[in-house]
Amino acid sequence: MNMCMIIRRIFICLVLILMVSVPLYGKDEKPKEPGVYIKTGKALKRLMPNIVFSEEGILFVESNNPPHFFLKDVGYFVIYGKYDMQVLTINPLLFALQSPIGKMRYIFGKGIEFEMKKRVDDLYTIKPKGLLGRGYFSLWINDTAWDFIVE
Repeated sequence: MNMCMIIRRIFICLVLILMVSVPLYGKDEKPKEPGVYIKTGKALKRLMPNIVFSEEGILFVESNNPPHFFLKDVGYFVIYGKYDMQVLTINPLLFALQSPIGKMRYIFGKGIEFEMKKRVDDLYTIKPKGLLGRGYFSLWINDTAWDFIVE
């Protein structure tokens, strides 16, 4: 009888450990729409694209209310869709000048090194090598830049 109680307690402990650990190792989220996402501690947050402009040979982005993220919340990036991943860069954005209508214009700073892993067709995870600092950043593929601010 004493042995049965010990086995029951062990079984209950194992079930509790399993119940607590399953949410920690849950299935990764897969985006429903093509685009660029930031993996935060809670979920995938979609970034809205900006168009890259060229004026007199200078490439720039006009700020378009980029989303703000806390430094501790930025895990990695997820890119879903058909993009030319050979030309992907992660860049800090540096203030250049104002547009004729008063919007802020930013130019691309020196590229940040990153690791890219293909998970399935058209789904990639991008993780910067080293730590991102606070500032204004973008992921840039061809004529589109997804900008965001890390605070």
